[in-house]
Amino acid sequence: MRPAFATLALLFFTLPLAADENWPRFRGPRADGRTDSTGLPTTWSETKNIKWKTPLHDRGWSSPVVWGDQIWVTAATEDGKVDYAICVDKNDGRIIHDLKLWENEKVYPLGNGVNGYASCTPVIEPGRVYVHFGSYGTACLDTATGKIVWQRRDLPCEHFRGPGSSPILFENLLIFHMDGFDHQYAVALDKATGDTVWKTERDVDYGTDNGDVMKAYSTPIVIDAAGKLQLISPTAKSAFSYDPRTGKELWRVRFPSHSVGAPPLYQNGLVFINTGFGKADLLAVKPDGQGDVTNTHVVWTAKKSIGSKPGQVVVDDLIFNVHDSGVASCIDAKNGEELWSNRLGGEFSAALLYGDGKVYFCDHTGTTTVVKPDRKYKELAVNKLDDGCMASPAVTGKALIWRTRSALYRIEE
Repeated sequence: MRPAFATLALLFFTLPLAADENWPRFRGPRADGRTDSTGLPTTWSETKNIKWKTPLHDRGWSSPVVWGDQIWVTAATEDGKVDYAICVDKNDGRIIHDLKLWENEKVYPLGNGVNGYASCTPVIEPGRVYVHFGSYGTACLDTATGKIVWQRRDLPCEHFRGPGSSPILFENLLIFHMDGFDHQYAVALDKATGDTVWKTERDVDYGTDNGDVMKAYSTPIVIDAAGKLQLISPTAKSAFSYDPRTGKELWRVRFPSHSVGAPPLYQNGLVFINTGFGKADLLAVKPDGQGDVTNTHVVWTAKKSIGSKPGQVVVDDLIFNVHDSGVASCIDAKNGEELWSNRLGGEFSAALLYGDGKVYFCDHTGTTTVVKPDRKYKELAVNKLDDGCMASPAVTGKALIWRTRSALYRIEE
């Protein structure tokens, strides 16, 4: 007779995967840009498969997060003087909350035309949403009333070229990076009070006193590997594994690039680390080392046309990638070999999305190329919205939630 736990385990592994109704953080429930939802749209336009379109004020590249019937994004004025949090009803697109959070007396210049002052994606859970604008402020908001539960505006960091790292939730902690021109550290706050629980300074030999080489924009992830929980935390010139409860360093890997933007991924027993600007490489690292593992635990390095800003996505044993200048490629996750490449054109910043047998590539003009996840290039559709896109898409049920420069869309067949 089969034991009860074995029957339950068999039932668990044979049930179909549930759709992702909630998209609580940057790159989704598992922080990997993948969804279990089916029935996602393949084609759309301004007049096709648009359930609603809601104009958004000011500027923001933060990606939408979804919990229940609410979608949250952030925005800031063009000059960065005022920061906002905006909540939209998932069902009809009406604005529920449009919250002016605070005014900023001192604003650091962006120094480029790419980033903005509201590029950090919120993170949401039942009853609370956490919004983050780098050193300009971090706040916990009540999702029902829109009231500020707590806020922190005292964490130092000169965000020359703008903030970009999004916060994550882990147990009772809100964790994020502050890798700027003058200060570089990872920090964990008590999510209930906003008090600092731990703060870890980046122990990096940057080889220069140029603060522009010390900045980074990547979002951390928490993995369970080598018998322990690990916070994978990339920064300029290095990526670290920390104990997420204490901030203590477990291991590190070094590389020559800086301004890391794409978040790490963990699949098939490997951590995939994008090394950022200068020139981006993609590293596959075994997460079971201690100390400096640069020369011992890097399984392979992919160097050809790796995107610096757009986050990759892993589907089975394939990694899908797009260079900032529009060359898409497929990489074998086992050895780093490029299997195909195809020029899409355009400029890219949004992270890739996989769902329902499709990989979505969205460029700055609002053009999205939909590709079959295969070892050969197989294009399924090319779709266009009126305005450009730098935010990454979210998924809820059978719908895509997409943010352009001027509006938020629910795209659904």
